[in-house]
Amino acid sequence: MTHTLVGATLARTRLARAGRGTTSALLLSSNAPDIDIVAAAGGAAKYLEWHRGPTHGPLGVVVLAVVVAAIVWSFRRLSAARRRSDPESTPPHTPEDDAPFAMLLAVSTIGVVAHVLMDLPTSYGTRILSPFSWQWYAFDWMPIIDIYLLMVLVAALFGRGTETQRRSKAAIAMAVLAANYGLRAAAHHQAIDLAPRLFGPTLPELCDAPAAPSRIESWPRTPPSPPLPGRRCLVELAAMPTFASPFRWRIIARMSNAYELHDIDLLDSRFRHPETGSEAPWRLTLRYPSLWTPAVDRAAETRLGQVFLGFSRFPAARSGVDPHGITTVRWSDMRFAGGIAGLEQPTRSVNPFTATVRVDPDGRILDERIVR
Repeated sequence: MTHTLVGATLARTRLARAGRGTTSALLLSSNAPDIDIVAAAGGAAKYLEWHRGPTHGPLGVVVLAVVVAAIVWSFRRLSAARRRSDPESTPPHTPEDDAPFAMLLAVSTIGVVAHVLMDLPTSYGTRILSPFSWQWYAFDWMPIIDIYLLMVLVAALFGRGTETQRRSKAAIAMAVLAANYGLRAAAHHQAIDLAPRLFGPTLPELCDAPAAPSRIESWPRTPPSPPLPGRRCLVELAAMPTFASPFRWRIIARMSNAYELHDIDLLDSRFRHPETGSEAPWRLTLRYPSLWTPAVDRAAETRLGQVFLGFSRFPAARSGVDPHGITTVRWSDMRFAGGIAGLEQPTRSVNPFTATVRVDPDGRILDERIVR
Protein backbone atom coordinates (compact mmCIF):
# COMPACT_ATOMS: atom_id res chain seq x y z
CA MET A 1 0.00 0.00 0.00
CA THR A 2 2.82 2.41 0.84
CA HIS A 3 4.40 1.95 -2.58
CA THR A 4 1.06 2.65 -4.27
CA LEU A 5 0.61 5.85 -2.26
CA VAL A 6 4.12 7.02 -3.08
CA GLY A 7 3.48 6.37 -6.77
CA ALA A 8 0.23 8.34 -6.61
CA THR A 9 2.01 11.19 -4.80
CA LEU A 10 4.77 11.28 -7.42
CA ALA A 11 2.06 11.44 -10.08
CA ARG A 12 0.90 14.74 -8.57
CA THR A 13 4.31 16.34 -8.95
CA ARG A 14 5.73 17.93 -12.12
CA LEU A 15 6.27 14.43 -13.50
CA ALA A 16 2.61 14.55 -14.56
CA ARG A 17 3.50 17.20 -17.13
CA ALA A 18 5.23 14.51 -19.18
CA GLY A 19 1.87 13.60 -20.68
CA ARG A 20 -0.97 11.17 -20.32
CA GLY A 21 -0.01 7.74 -19.11
CA THR A 22 2.55 8.91 -16.54
CA THR A 23 0.19 8.32 -13.63
CA SER A 24 -0.48 4.74 -14.74
CA ALA A 25 3.25 4.19 -15.30
CA LEU A 26 4.12 5.48 -11.83
CA LEU A 27 1.44 3.40 -10.10
CA LEU A 28 2.45 0.21 -11.90
CA SER A 29 6.20 0.69 -11.59
CA SER A 30 5.98 1.59 -7.90
CA ASN A 31 4.58 -1.89 -7.25
CA ALA A 32 6.35 -3.83 -10.04
CA PRO A 33 9.27 -5.24 -7.97
CA ASP A 34 6.81 -7.09 -5.76
CA ILE A 35 5.78 -9.21 -8.74
CA ASP A 36 8.01 -11.81 -7.07
CA ILE A 37 5.00 -12.65 -4.90
CA VAL A 38 4.14 -15.20 -7.59
CA ALA A 39 6.87 -17.36 -6.02
CA ALA A 40 4.50 -17.91 -3.09
CA ALA A 41 2.62 -20.37 -5.30
CA GLY A 42 5.56 -22.73 -4.74
CA GLY A 43 5.26 -22.51 -0.97
CA ALA A 44 6.66 -20.35 1.84
CA ALA A 45 10.24 -21.54 1.35
CA LYS A 46 10.16 -20.67 -2.35
CA TYR A 47 8.77 -17.24 -1.50
CA LEU A 48 11.60 -16.53 0.97
CA GLU A 49 14.10 -17.72 -1.61
CA TRP A 50 12.98 -15.24 -4.27
CA HIS A 51 11.38 -12.36 -2.36
CA ARG A 52 13.24 -9.08 -2.80
CA GLY A 53 15.67 -10.85 -5.07
CA PRO A 54 16.27 -10.25 -8.81
CA THR A 55 13.22 -8.00 -9.19
CA HIS A 56 14.87 -5.64 -6.70
CA GLY A 57 18.32 -5.78 -8.31
CA PRO A 58 19.88 -3.80 -11.18
CA LEU A 59 18.59 -6.08 -13.92
CA GLY A 60 15.13 -6.06 -12.37
CA VAL A 61 15.05 -2.26 -12.36
CA VAL A 62 15.84 -2.10 -16.08
CA VAL A 63 13.56 -4.95 -17.17
CA LEU A 64 10.58 -3.90 -15.08
CA ALA A 65 10.85 -0.26 -16.18
CA VAL A 66 10.88 -1.32 -19.85
CA VAL A 67 7.94 -3.71 -19.35
CA VAL A 68 5.81 -1.14 -17.52
CA ALA A 69 6.55 1.57 -20.10
CA ALA A 70 5.72 -0.84 -22.94
CA ILE A 71 2.42 -1.88 -21.31
CA VAL A 72 1.27 1.71 -20.73
CA TRP A 73 2.44 2.90 -24.16
CA SER A 74 0.70 -0.03 -25.91
CA PHE A 75 -2.50 0.53 -23.97
CA ARG A 76 -2.55 4.22 -24.91
CA ARG A 77 -1.98 3.37 -28.57
CA LEU A 78 -4.75 0.74 -28.58
CA SER A 79 -7.16 3.14 -26.89
CA ALA A 80 -6.41 5.85 -29.44
CA ALA A 81 -6.87 3.42 -32.35
CA ARG A 82 -10.20 2.23 -30.92
CA ARG A 83 -11.48 5.79 -30.62
CA ARG A 84 -10.44 6.59 -34.20
CA SER A 85 -12.26 3.52 -35.53
CA ASP A 86 -15.49 4.52 -33.78
CA PRO A 87 -17.12 7.36 -35.77
CA GLU A 88 -19.40 8.24 -32.84
CA SER A 89 -16.52 8.59 -30.45
CA THR A 90 -15.19 12.05 -29.68
CA PRO A 91 -11.62 11.84 -28.40
CA PRO A 92 -11.28 13.89 -25.20
CA HIS A 93 -7.68 14.63 -26.13
CA THR A 94 -5.30 14.47 -29.06
CA PRO A 95 -2.57 11.84 -29.48
CA GLU A 96 -0.02 14.57 -28.82
CA ASP A 97 -1.21 14.62 -25.19
CA ASP A 98 0.14 11.10 -24.63
CA ALA A 99 3.61 10.78 -23.10
CA PRO A 100 6.19 9.41 -25.54
CA PHE A 101 7.72 6.01 -24.83
CA ALA A 102 11.02 7.53 -23.71
CA MET A 103 9.24 9.62 -21.08
CA LEU A 104 7.18 6.65 -19.91
CA LEU A 105 10.41 4.69 -19.55
CA ALA A 106 11.94 7.49 -17.49
CA VAL A 107 9.04 7.77 -15.04
CA SER A 108 8.76 3.97 -14.82
CA THR A 109 12.43 3.81 -13.86
CA ILE A 110 11.78 6.42 -11.18
CA GLY A 111 8.91 4.34 -9.80
CA VAL A 112 10.90 1.09 -9.68
CA VAL A 113 13.97 2.74 -8.14
CA ALA A 114 11.78 4.49 -5.54
CA HIS A 115 10.33 1.10 -4.56
CA VAL A 116 13.78 -0.46 -4.06
CA LEU A 117 15.08 2.57 -2.15
CA MET A 118 12.09 2.43 0.19
CA ASP A 119 12.70 -1.27 0.91
CA LEU A 120 16.38 -0.78 1.70
CA PRO A 121 15.95 1.21 4.96
CA THR A 122 13.55 -1.37 6.45
CA SER A 123 14.68 -4.03 8.92
CA TYR A 124 13.47 -6.68 6.43
CA GLY A 125 16.12 -5.51 3.97
CA THR A 126 16.49 -6.25 0.28
CA ARG A 127 18.98 -7.88 -2.09
CA ILE A 128 19.89 -4.87 -4.21
CA LEU A 129 22.68 -6.67 -6.11
CA SER A 130 20.83 -9.86 -7.02
CA PRO A 131 21.21 -11.93 -9.11
CA PHE A 132 24.92 -11.02 -9.07
CA SER A 133 24.99 -11.31 -5.27
CA TRP A 134 22.34 -12.81 -2.98
CA GLN A 135 23.55 -10.82 0.02
CA TRP A 136 20.88 -8.97 1.99
CA TYR A 137 21.31 -5.27 2.83
CA ALA A 138 19.40 -3.03 5.23
CA PHE A 139 19.75 0.22 7.15
CA ASP A 140 17.33 -0.82 9.96
CA TRP A 141 15.74 2.62 10.04
CA MET A 142 12.14 1.84 9.17
CA PRO A 143 9.57 -0.79 10.17
CA ILE A 144 8.03 -2.82 7.38
CA ILE A 145 4.91 -0.64 7.68
CA ASP A 146 5.20 2.94 8.92
CA ILE A 147 1.74 4.07 10.01
CA TYR A 148 2.80 7.72 10.26
CA LEU A 149 4.13 7.74 6.71
CA LEU A 150 0.90 6.16 5.52
CA MET A 151 -1.17 8.88 7.21
CA VAL A 152 0.90 11.64 5.61
CA LEU A 153 0.59 10.14 2.14
CA VAL A 154 -3.16 9.57 2.50
CA ALA A 155 -3.66 13.14 3.74
CA ALA A 156 -1.73 14.51 0.75
CA LEU A 157 -3.99 12.64 -1.68
CA PHE A 158 -7.24 13.42 0.13
CA GLY A 159 -9.48 16.13 -1.32
CA ARG A 160 -9.53 17.80 -4.69
CA GLY A 161 -8.41 21.39 -5.11
CA THR A 162 -6.64 23.04 -8.01
CA GLU A 163 -3.67 21.53 -9.79
CA THR A 164 -1.36 23.93 -7.94
CA GLN A 165 -2.83 22.89 -4.59
CA ARG A 166 -2.44 19.20 -5.41
CA ARG A 167 1.18 19.71 -6.35
CA SER A 168 1.82 21.67 -3.16
CA LYS A 169 0.37 18.83 -1.08
CA ALA A 170 2.50 16.31 -2.94
CA ALA A 171 5.63 18.41 -2.38
CA ILE A 172 4.86 18.72 1.33
CA ALA A 173 4.28 14.96 1.59
CA MET A 174 7.61 14.18 -0.07
CA ALA A 175 9.36 16.66 2.25
CA VAL A 176 7.77 15.01 5.30
CA LEU A 177 8.76 11.61 3.92
CA ALA A 178 12.40 12.73 3.67
CA ALA A 179 12.27 14.24 7.17
CA ASN A 180 10.79 11.02 8.54
CA TYR A 181 13.66 9.01 7.10
CA GLY A 182 16.15 11.47 8.55
CA LEU A 183 14.54 11.27 11.99
CA ARG A 184 14.53 7.47 11.90
CA ALA A 185 18.19 7.39 10.85
CA ALA A 186 19.22 9.71 13.69
CA ALA A 187 17.14 7.76 16.24
CA HIS A 188 18.65 4.47 15.05
CA HIS A 189 22.16 5.83 15.54
CA GLN A 190 21.25 6.99 19.06
CA ALA A 191 19.68 3.62 19.94
CA ILE A 192 22.85 1.80 18.88
CA ASP A 193 24.95 4.16 21.00
CA LEU A 194 22.78 3.51 24.08
CA ALA A 195 22.54 -0.26 23.55
CA PRO A 196 25.60 -1.28 25.63
CA ARG A 197 24.21 0.61 28.64
CA LEU A 198 21.00 -1.46 28.58
CA PHE A 199 22.89 -4.68 29.20
CA GLY A 200 25.40 -3.21 31.61
CA PRO A 201 27.76 -5.71 33.27
CA THR A 202 25.90 -8.65 31.67
CA LEU A 203 27.26 -7.77 28.22
CA PRO A 204 30.22 -10.05 27.40
CA GLU A 205 33.25 -9.19 25.32
CA LEU A 206 33.14 -9.36 21.52
CA CYS A 207 33.87 -12.76 19.99
CA ASP A 208 36.20 -11.19 17.42
CA ALA A 209 38.01 -7.91 17.10
CA PRO A 210 35.56 -5.08 16.37
CA ALA A 211 34.93 -4.65 12.66
CA ALA A 212 35.16 -1.34 10.88
CA PRO A 213 31.93 0.64 11.32
CA SER A 214 29.47 0.16 8.47
CA ARG A 215 26.52 2.36 7.62
CA ILE A 216 24.63 -0.51 6.07
CA GLU A 217 24.01 -3.96 7.51
CA SER A 218 24.44 -7.07 5.39
CA TRP A 219 23.98 -10.80 5.87
CA PRO A 220 24.53 -13.78 5.83
CA ARG A 221 27.84 -13.23 7.59
CA THR A 222 30.89 -15.36 8.29
CA PRO A 223 30.39 -17.16 11.63
CA PRO A 224 32.43 -15.63 14.49
CA SER A 225 35.28 -17.42 16.20
CA PRO A 226 33.96 -19.82 18.89
CA PRO A 227 34.52 -18.71 22.49
CA LEU A 228 36.59 -20.61 25.00
CA PRO A 229 34.82 -23.60 26.62
CA GLY A 230 32.44 -22.50 29.32
CA ARG A 231 32.40 -18.87 28.19
CA ARG A 232 30.17 -16.81 25.92
CA CYS A 233 30.89 -13.78 23.77
CA LEU A 234 29.04 -11.01 21.94
CA VAL A 235 28.63 -11.39 18.19
CA GLU A 236 26.86 -8.10 17.46
CA LEU A 237 24.35 -5.50 18.62
CA ALA A 238 21.48 -4.28 16.43
CA ALA A 239 18.56 -1.87 16.83
CA MET A 240 15.28 -2.81 15.16
CA PRO A 241 12.57 -0.18 14.51
CA THR A 242 9.10 -0.67 15.97
CA PHE A 243 5.66 0.21 14.61
CA ALA A 244 4.49 2.38 17.49
CA SER A 245 7.02 5.20 17.53
CA PRO A 246 10.25 6.34 15.82
CA PHE A 247 11.71 6.65 19.33
CA ARG A 248 11.01 3.07 20.41
CA TRP A 249 13.55 0.47 19.32
CA ARG A 250 14.18 -3.20 19.97
CA ILE A 251 17.80 -3.91 20.82
CA ILE A 252 19.04 -7.36 19.81
CA ALA A 253 22.26 -8.63 21.37
CA ARG A 254 23.45 -11.69 19.52
CA MET A 255 25.58 -13.84 21.80
CA SER A 256 27.53 -16.97 20.91
CA ASN A 257 24.84 -19.16 22.51
CA ALA A 258 21.72 -16.98 22.77
CA TYR A 259 19.93 -13.78 21.85
CA GLU A 260 19.05 -11.12 24.40
CA LEU A 261 16.30 -8.60 23.58
CA HIS A 262 15.49 -5.31 25.19
CA ASP A 263 13.05 -2.53 24.22
CA ILE A 264 14.22 1.04 24.59
CA ASP A 265 12.37 4.38 24.49
CA LEU A 266 14.77 7.18 23.57
CA LEU A 267 12.47 9.71 25.24
CA ASP A 268 12.72 7.88 28.57
CA SER A 269 15.52 9.39 30.66
CA ARG A 270 15.97 6.12 32.57
CA PHE A 271 17.57 4.60 29.48
CA ARG A 272 19.88 7.56 28.97
CA HIS A 273 21.23 7.25 32.51
CA PRO A 274 20.53 3.65 33.58
CA GLU A 275 22.94 3.85 36.48
CA THR A 276 20.63 6.34 38.26
CA GLY A 277 17.44 4.28 37.87
CA SER A 278 15.77 2.42 40.70
CA GLU A 279 15.88 -0.81 38.69
CA ALA A 280 18.76 -1.84 36.50
CA PRO A 281 17.51 -2.12 32.87
CA TRP A 282 19.55 -5.25 32.20
CA ARG A 283 17.29 -7.16 34.61
CA LEU A 284 14.41 -6.65 32.15
CA THR A 285 16.20 -8.36 29.27
CA LEU A 286 14.54 -11.37 27.61
CA ARG A 287 16.80 -14.24 26.63
CA TYR A 288 16.28 -16.75 23.79
CA PRO A 289 18.74 -19.67 23.71
CA SER A 290 20.40 -20.57 20.41
CA LEU A 291 22.26 -23.86 20.65
CA TRP A 292 23.78 -25.60 17.64
CA THR A 293 23.86 -29.36 18.05
CA PRO A 294 24.81 -32.07 15.51
CA ALA A 295 21.10 -32.40 14.67
CA VAL A 296 20.91 -28.64 13.98
CA ASP A 297 23.97 -28.88 11.76
CA ARG A 298 22.32 -31.74 9.86
CA ALA A 299 19.09 -29.76 9.44
CA ALA A 300 21.11 -26.78 8.15
CA GLU A 301 22.22 -28.92 5.21
CA THR A 302 18.66 -29.28 3.91
CA ARG A 303 17.27 -27.06 1.17
CA LEU A 304 14.91 -25.39 3.66
CA GLY A 305 17.76 -24.85 6.10
CA GLN A 306 19.86 -23.15 3.45
CA VAL A 307 16.98 -20.94 2.30
CA PHE A 308 15.91 -19.92 5.79
CA LEU A 309 19.43 -19.31 7.09
CA GLY A 310 20.14 -17.25 3.97
CA PHE A 311 17.05 -15.14 4.65
CA SER A 312 17.19 -14.92 8.45
CA ARG A 313 19.48 -12.30 9.90
CA PHE A 314 19.19 -13.52 13.50
CA PRO A 315 18.31 -17.25 13.47
CA ALA A 316 17.83 -18.69 16.96
CA ALA A 317 18.25 -22.48 16.92
CA ARG A 318 16.34 -24.83 19.23
CA SER A 319 15.97 -28.58 19.16
CA GLY A 320 14.12 -31.26 21.10
CA VAL A 321 14.05 -35.05 21.00
CA ASP A 322 10.82 -37.06 21.35
CA PRO A 323 10.54 -40.57 22.91
CA HIS A 324 11.15 -42.14 19.49
CA GLY A 325 14.50 -40.40 19.10
CA ILE A 326 13.24 -37.97 16.45
CA THR A 327 14.78 -34.52 16.77
CA THR A 328 12.76 -31.44 15.87
CA VAL A 329 14.95 -28.49 14.93
CA ARG A 330 13.47 -24.99 14.90
CA TRP A 331 14.99 -21.74 13.74
CA SER A 332 13.22 -18.48 14.60
CA ASP A 333 14.22 -15.10 13.18
CA MET A 334 14.63 -12.78 16.16
CA ARG A 335 13.93 -9.70 14.04
CA PHE A 336 10.26 -10.63 14.32
CA ALA A 337 10.24 -11.75 17.95
CA GLY A 338 7.73 -9.96 20.14
CA GLY A 339 5.53 -8.69 17.34
CA ILE A 340 3.76 -5.34 17.48
CA ALA A 341 2.82 -5.75 21.15
CA GLY A 342 6.46 -5.60 22.20
CA LEU A 343 8.34 -7.69 24.71
CA GLU A 344 6.16 -6.98 27.73
CA GLN A 345 3.99 -10.06 27.07
CA PRO A 346 6.34 -12.46 25.27
CA THR A 347 4.23 -15.56 25.73
CA ARG A 348 1.33 -13.92 23.91
CA SER A 349 3.10 -11.81 21.31
CA VAL A 350 6.14 -13.79 20.12
CA ASN A 351 5.37 -15.06 16.64
CA PRO A 352 8.55 -14.98 14.54
CA PHE A 353 9.16 -16.57 11.20
CA THR A 354 10.05 -20.17 12.07
CA ALA A 355 11.54 -23.03 10.04
CA THR A 356 11.08 -26.57 11.32
CA VAL A 357 13.05 -29.67 10.29
CA ARG A 358 12.55 -33.17 11.75
CA VAL A 359 15.53 -35.52 11.81
CA ASP A 360 15.43 -39.22 12.70
CA PRO A 361 18.14 -40.94 14.84
CA ASP A 362 20.00 -41.98 11.66
CA GLY A 363 20.21 -38.40 10.40
CA ARG A 364 17.52 -38.78 7.73
CA ILE A 365 15.24 -35.81 7.10
CA LEU A 366 11.59 -36.67 7.78
CA ASP A 367 9.99 -33.33 6.86
CA GLU A 368 10.74 -29.63 6.62
CA ARG A 369 8.42 -26.63 6.59
CA ILE A 370 8.10 -22.94 7.39
CA VAL A 371 5.59 -21.62 9.93
CA ARG A 372 4.52 -18.01 10.27
